[in-house]
This record gives sequence, C-alpha cells and structure tokens, in this order.
Amino acid sequence: MFKRNLAKFNQAMGFQRSSHWQKVQPGSDLSTKERAPNSSHPVTNEAVSDDAYYSSWMVDHPSALTSFDLMMKDAKGKKIVVFLDYDGTLSPIVNDPDRAFMSDEMRAAVREVAKYFPTAIISGRSIDKVKGFVQLNNIYYAGSHGMDIIAPPRPARSSDGKYHTVSLDRKGNDAVFQPAQKFLPALQKILKELEEAIMKIPGARVENNRFCASVHFRQVREEDYGTLEEKVKSILKHYPDFRLGWGKKVMEIRPSIEWDKGNALEYLLDTLGLGNCTDVLPLYIGDDITDEDAFKVIQKRGQGCPIVVTSSPKDTKASYSLYEPSEVLTFLLRLARWRKSSSSSRSVLSQVWGV
Repeated sequence: MFKRNLAKFNQAMGFQRSSHWQKVQPGSDLSTKERAPNSSHPVTNEAVSDDAYYSSWMVDHPSALTSFDLMMKDAKGKKIVVFLDYDGTLSPIVNDPDRAFMSDEMRAAVREVAKYFPTAIISGRSIDKVKGFVQLNNIYYAGSHGMDIIAPPRPARSSDGKYHTVSLDRKGNDAVFQPAQKFLPALQKILKELEEAIMKIPGARVENNRFCASVHFRQVREEDYGTLEEKVKSILKHYPDFRLGWGKKVMEIRPSIEWDKGNALEYLLDTLGLGNCTDVLPLYIGDDITDEDAFKVIQKRGQGCPIVVTSSPKDTKASYSLYEPSEVLTFLLRLARWRKSSSSSRSVLSQVWGV
C-alpha cells in the first residue's frame, strides 16, 4: 500500500521526469546494459509512451529520497554499512573514462558519511584509479569488481579470521584480499594483445583495471562495433580462464572465478565482524549491471537497502531508486545528518570500527 501511494504521490508531484523509457532485459553474470546498436548484443530501444509503465516500476522501486524516513525507521538501532559504486553513482557517466571526476560536494558528502558509518567503494576500476578520483583515506576500496580490496588505515576485525590475511601495498595500506593474483601474468598478455588489436578502430580504448580489463566503445562508430567485438572475442578464445561481459558501453574481461561485487560485500561485512550479525543493515547504491550481484546478496540476506541509480525503469533487484548522481549526493547528505542528530552515532561507530 505504501509503495502504491508513493507512486501516485510521485506522479502528482511531477516526479515521473519523462514518459519515454528504455526497457533493458535482465541477464546473468555481466549481461549488457548499454551495448552498441545492431551488434550481436543490442539494447532494446523500445520507447514506452505510457506512463503506466513508469508508475508500475515506481511501485516496486520507490525513490530513496521520498522513502528516506521509512528506511531510517527500519535502520534505527542497527549497524549501517555503506557501499557505493563509483561511475554513474558518485560521478556522471562521461565519454572519456579518465575524466569521470566526482564533484567536491560529492567528495565532502562521502567523507561525512564515512565519519558515522563504515564506508566502502566497490568499483570495476583499479584501486589506484578510483582512489585517485575519490581522494579519501577513511574508507574501504574494492577495485576490479571486488577482486582487489584495500582497507583504510585503521583497525578492521574479522568475525572468524576466515579470510583476513593482512599484507601491505607499496603505499602502506592493508591489502586485505586479492583472489585473482595468479591471473595477472595472463591478463597482462591480454591487455597487450587488445591494445594492438584495436589501435585502428577510432574511439576504442583499453583500460587496465589491474585484475580485469575494460574495452570502452562509447565513442566507437556504430559500423565499427562489430569488428571491435569480433577482435576481442578472437583474443579471448586463447584464454579459457577469462570471461567476457558487458557494462555501460564497455566490454569487461575478467578471470573466470566466482567472485563479484556481491562476494566483496559479504567479505567486507565479515572483515568488519558483521557477517553473521542480525542487526546489521548494508546500504548499497549502484547503477550498473555488475551492482546487481550486490543487490542479490542483500536480498538473500533479507536485511539492507539496495538502491539503483537510473534515469529509466529497468529490471533490477534493488528495492529503491535514485534518478542520478545529484540525488545520490542529496541522499548521502541526509544520511549523514540523520546519524549526526542521533545520540547513538558515536556508540555505533565504536562498535564497528573498534574506536
């Protein structure tokens, strides 16, 4: 009843934003979210002019802003842990992936949230790249879709010690977990072959994300995409230990191991000593298909708030939605203010961080 009334309220307030939406088909693993037109993996470009589709979607995925008070009512007395994607969540999607900068306002909001809650950024980017964008030291970073995890310079306790093996990287940070180390030599070969294979395709570029590789095609001409995909697949035929998937205008090459953003979320909760707690509330905000793995974990746990960032209705396991990064900023600021006004903020942080 609440969600139905909320959808009606959103319509009345003009929150539908647009009457034209793209339907995106769900997929397992790294299924596409925004692939090239006329490729062998096309986006469904069916325009939906009926606002009923939007209203129906909002019933199941209401705005996290209009639902904030309800969410915090459920969070009262629980240990909140905040998980954030980077691209499309903390920063806008841009043509040049090297210029996906977050705003100073967003950085300040994440810093403020991290004062009150354990906070982690889980990204497909390499840790060095995402840390360079975020520039905060009081949070966890999980790069390469969770295959490279760095802890902040403060105590982190594991509930049972099952995974927690501490080593230091060259910058003195805890290298908490890197399950794909053995794949690095092969991945370096793949990266070299990819660079050579795509150099004559205008707009294509390869990004080294340390434990995975990305082939960006946002600026590739439609007629060149088929050639690009064929070249990538041809290379991977010689590397059976790697798999190919798609994200937002990007092909992803990753080791074929059972590890994704959902596993990273579970690992981080365990490292914090919260893996088996019944009073923990993981809050995950993300926009891409790879974030669905984390949404599924939260859904399976039966506790937490998975929030999808999207400007158009789509199939998702998220319970709530935010329209764009600017709404993520508003949500994070409200979350920090909510905890700051709570008399229990210090005690909750102490229980989790041990400070």
